[in-house]
Amino acid sequence: MENKDSLLTIAGRQYTSRLLVGSGKYKDLAETRAATEASGAAIITVAIRRVNIGQDPNAPNLLDVLPREITVLPNTAGCYTARDAIYTLQLARELLGGQKLVKLEVLGDEKTLFPNMPETLAAAKELVRDGFDVMVYCSDDPIQARMLEDAGCAAIMPLASLIGSGMGILNPWNLSLIIEQAKVPVLVDAGVGTASDAAIAMELGCDGVLMNSAIAGARDPVRMARAMKLAVEAGRGAFLAGRMPRRFAASPSSPMAGRVA
Repeated sequence: MENKDSLLTIAGRQYTSRLLVGSGKYKDLAETRAATEASGAAIITVAIRRVNIGQDPNAPNLLDVLPREITVLPNTAGCYTARDAIYTLQLARELLGGQKLVKLEVLGDEKTLFPNMPETLAAAKELVRDGFDVMVYCSDDPIQARMLEDAGCAAIMPLASLIGSGMGILNPWNLSLIIEQAKVPVLVDAGVGTASDAAIAMELGCDGVLMNSAIAGARDPVRMARAMKLAVEAGRGAFLAGRMPRRFAASPSSPMAGRVA
């Protein structure tokens, strides 16, 4: 039986891991599968425009190499307008037999890959109206996050730093504000570079972490995937346990009573 603390609930469905992974940048499909299995992830996100999940019956299909029980989360990577993102996810719904859970990202420019928040919000509203459960990549702006939640998004996914940068969490204060106000799951998306970044995100109180480059770009992706799994679990455990208070002065760990001198 799964420990309830390890389960991530999104749009009413429970998942056995709080680590979500991407499917890009691996050298081949065999490495994709091995890293995905090592991560223990229950959700893998797939860029509809870049990966064949059935569009071309004559090309290798990613779905053929993924663990059967994993949930495929189609995303809109590469979309720069609300219109393109909506069309992409409607196509994904057809390819995946009515898949409702999707990841929305609408980018602002090619240099930063920062989210275009007005277009993101417009797409989110339309997708929610169309019956999708929307997990949404966004800036780490608490006001924008609240607007997306009010629009009906199923999960808020603020960036830690720029996509693929590996810079880690640049603004933990903003993340904390988003977590504090949110009534839906908050997952860090983008910028995680190594295991300590994932642990910090979870210690802050994030409900999960999504990453791709940090695993696929490692010298040993399978080993890094395993490390990320452990980091997410450790960070979640530390969050639930509650860290000791920070002190300005030292405090001895051994009792002072009965000392020899």
